[in-house]
Amino acid sequence: MNIKQKTFLLALSSLFLGVSLLQAQPGGDGRQMDDPALYDTTGRSIAEYFAPATKEKMTPDADGFIQRWLLLEPINKPNRSNTVFTDSYLRKAFDTLYFPNQFTILPKDGEKVKVGDNDLAWHALDSKLFNVKLFRFAYGLNKPIYGVIFWAVTVVNSPEEMENVRMAVGSNSASMWWLNGDEAVLLSGDRRMVMDDCVSPRLTLHKGKNVIRGVVINGPGMSDFCVRFLDEKGEPIKNITISCE
Repeated sequence: MNIKQKTFLLALSSLFLGVSLLQAQPGGDGRQMDDPALYDTTGRSIAEYFAPATKEKMTPDADGFIQRWLLLEPINKPNRSNTVFTDSYLRKAFDTLYFPNQFTILPKDGEKVKVGDNDLAWHALDSKLFNVKLFRFAYGLNKPIYGVIFWAVTVVNSPEEMENVRMAVGSNSASMWWLNGDEAVLLSGDRRMVMDDCVSPRLTLHKGKNVIRGVVINGPGMSDFCVRFLDEKGEPIKNITISCE
């Protein structure tokens, strides 16, 4: 599937899914956030959108998108609107310590962290799409779907040191991303996911292991993200491998 096809499918998905799911926002004429139908747990699954990650290293897809991630079950962060996601709000929200070692942890599949009174588990997953469907992840696991924060971690293995690369990110809604502990990209405001919506300054991928860490926040509506690296010519970097350790 080429980049134009992905763009078309993303737009088509937003058209049909947005009608029913975005109407669930407060003030819409569809289902409300507290509609019991959204919390019917019968037959829910993440299998349509995710597969369990294996021990084998994974390569990016044909367009360079990273599809293997460790995802933490959503943290409750009530917001009835995404318009509050200014830079200052996000930095405060993302600097808050929700669980121990959140900026350094390289979690294992099934490992749990304590957030308030809740024990939340990490899931090592391969996205079946180029974009990681966080809403579907939460919904399929019978977890909160609105007013939430998602943490994502993955490991990029580079065959050589690569200078002057850029991290390109799209997210719904706001998000922040780090490479090897350094801030790379901040996406603020109420936004839909667009491929390469924000691109980092020039970065270096070190030879060997590089850790990407991201956090996505959303009030009502859908949640997803996509990440890839671009070279100096703007071409996707594909000669890397992805793992969870």
